[in-house]
Amino acid sequence: MLSLLLATALAVWPNQTTAGSAEIELPSQPVPLHGTLLTPEGATRAAAVIIPGSGPTDRDGNSPLGVTGGVLRQLAEGLAERGVATVRIDKRGIAGSAAAGFDEAKLTFDIYVADARAWAETAATRTGQPCAWLIGHSEGALVAELAAADNPSVCGLVLLSPVGRKAGDEIRAQLNTALPEAMKPAALAALDDLEGGRTTANIPGLEALFRPSVQPYLISYLTKDPVALVAAYDGPILLGHGSHDIQVTPDNTDRLAAAQPNAVKVIFEGANHVLRQAPMDRAGNMATYGNASIPLDPAVVPAVADFILKAR
Repeated sequence: MLSLLLATALAVWPNQTTAGSAEIELPSQPVPLHGTLLTPEGATRAAAVIIPGSGPTDRDGNSPLGVTGGVLRQLAEGLAERGVATVRIDKRGIAGSAAAGFDEAKLTFDIYVADARAWAETAATRTGQPCAWLIGHSEGALVAELAAADNPSVCGLVLLSPVGRKAGDEIRAQLNTALPEAMKPAALAALDDLEGGRTTANIPGLEALFRPSVQPYLISYLTKDPVALVAAYDGPILLGHGSHDIQVTPDNTDRLAAAQPNAVKVIFEGANHVLRQAPMDRAGNMATYGNASIPLDPAVVPAVADFILKAR
């Protein structure tokens, strides 16, 4: 799948001396991918790529599934104020990169990883930096972990609200909790097939999960192990998690921190999955996802910027 990407080298820009936001492209097949380069006022001290989470999430962290608060744009703006340039990206098939999407049956998780590797090189080149940080949010943290492996274009990892277990384990737990007993045997057997690298039968009532066209993606995704990836990575890692995250609970970060004692762990007290102050009750917590007037938790940008600038 790596061959799907073309060469990523673009014209080298010197360190920026004035703040600016520019649309940039990443050469790719069938058409270029798109993102926003946000440069700080004054010298660029470091560069980072912000990788969105799961589903149809765009460069700003917004999704048609009720997430419209622009949290990744807020993060980028805060980092620019501290001298960190960012490239925030529309994933393949999403928003500005919609035309670069594949037939679902041809999409694999490894394609997202290859794209992230290419974006890291581009971000470093466009900002005149020797390397770029990867900032992954939620599922984007797993993309970042894979893209950083043996990659000299990556300075280190900032993993925000990261998942700390295999996706297959998480889905199995959810199926055991949510499904009627009569449906569990077939669903769990199908999951076993996919984890074993085999396609499986579609299951009536669970087409959204097991439809044939999505199975190649699931086979490439379910066995990725974030704990093993973090344990093996020898670069700097920041693990940031909100204490009120009810979507990906903070024990996920605890597992990653236990696997990599050199990682720095920060808990944002009272923050939720989208890194905003939120109550623990589900309705109040989820209400913050779609409210652009709510700022990021005030500890997030300083924690990320200070870590990057001290470790560079």
